[in-house]
Amino acid sequence: MLKRFTQLLAGGCLLLSSGFVQAEETNPYEMIQQVANKTFARIKSERSEIEKNPELLRTIMEDELLPHIDYNFSALKVLGNNFKKVPRDRIPEYIAVFRSYLITTYASALSYYKNQQVEFQPTKELDDETAITVRAIIKDQNRPDINLSFKLRKNKRTNEWKTYDMVAEGISMLSSKQSEFESILRKDGIQAVIDSMKSAIDKPLVLESK
Repeated sequence: MLKRFTQLLAGGCLLLSSGFVQAEETNPYEMIQQVANKTFARIKSERSEIEKNPELLRTIMEDELLPHIDYNFSALKVLGNNFKKVPRDRIPEYIAVFRSYLITTYASALSYYKNQQVEFQPTKELDDETAITVRAIIKDQNRPDINLSFKLRKNKRTNEWKTYDMVAEGISMLSSKQSEFESILRKDGIQAVIDSMKSAIDKPLVLESK
């Protein structure tokens, strides 16, 4: 199950890794397509370097993905109702580690990239929406199609669109992480959650075997 979710996540992060345009006029549906086109091109061009040094994937995520994910919002959503149980002075450290954890999660998923193709839903015009879902299908001749949904929200202060969750074949990344951390947090507290994320971060990246 975990490996399958990682494979599903791979398709999603390929669309989100780079190329977000920050102008407030940008249609987020078109933005996602720009992201996909630029991301596929970059991964192809840097594949030989990535095979020599998989850690380069973390750098790509740090540079290209994280600036366009509302990881503060995502981190707090993962805590859910347990947010009230976390001491306020521990929240900054938790968010900082969660940021690095996201980098690792997406970098690991990118190891599954094998020149997939993407089909997007038709672009829609926006009215006054502040939250939308963008849908796509990942086509892979060696695996079943992957249905994806990206949840984005608009910052009311900056008017920038950022993504905060991805749903792959009905599995929400945020809900998955929330379930993963809930029992740890309830039993052992926020430090155990932080330690769990750090343990994942510290593991070297390994590319999927051919």
